[in-house]
Amino acid sequence: MASSLYMHRLKQTMRDAWMAGDFGKIAKVNVREAEDFVSRLDVPPGAQVLDLACGTGNLAIPLARRGASVIGVDIAPNLLEQARERAAAEGLDICFEEGDAEQLPYPDATFDAVVTMFGAMFAPQPERVVAECARVLKPGGLLAMANWTPGGLAGRMLQVTSRHAGTPLGIAPPVHWGHPMVVRGRLAPSFENVELNIITIQADFPGSPEEAVTFFRTWFGPTQAAFNSLDEPGRARLAADLEGLWAERNTAPDPATRTLVENEYLQVVARRK
Repeated sequence: MASSLYMHRLKQTMRDAWMAGDFGKIAKVNVREAEDFVSRLDVPPGAQVLDLACGTGNLAIPLARRGASVIGVDIAPNLLEQARERAAAEGLDICFEEGDAEQLPYPDATFDAVVTMFGAMFAPQPERVVAECARVLKPGGLLAMANWTPGGLAGRMLQVTSRHAGTPLGIAPPVHWGHPMVVRGRLAPSFENVELNIITIQADFPGSPEEAVTFFRTWFGPTQAAFNSLDEPGRARLAADLEGLWAERNTAPDPATRTLVENEYLQVVARRK
């Protein structure tokens, strides 16, 4: 088990990475999918909902539009500021707070639902995430997750990047949250009625695969941090592999001006025992 000092330093590094670039530009790509995800959940008006690792509010905002009482929590304060600005622009009353998915500052049995989209899957200690979700949920409460699969575009990008830049010692890869058997095993102690579905989406980028990689390298903090950790030849190799991944899967009629790639995530819906 990782020491508390090691974990503290790791989380600080992760916080810095997510604050780098401008994740708001990345989040805009998934706004429509977040709205679709929320529409598939049975969250009634008035429900107390926690958006875990909320980023810029992609789930919190459509949930609040539907009448839920939402709190969003994230480790990156600059993302929370963007979330507050988005909510204010729509006149939505959402509380956004800085916090750790593995040590939530809320009493037991506070929420009717905990939701997370491409967020909590990156926390370094998944067993603690599960325990905290179970703790803050009311009995019978809803847990809903959207996790990148290992075989989808995003999952492959994460794996290619990790192969070049390395992964933290003793930490399970985030894409394990996209393995149905892993998810069932992690949730089994505290959750029941687990439903898993692969959701296919399209990554549609208005540019070449090379431009798509440059976009992520510039604005997606973890990818930016990975490139910055390498020397110049290492950066060139990582860029080439990522560009190759996008190019290989590109189905656009004119691949020089548009990149159209199929992507996927695992939708997880479960109930607190």
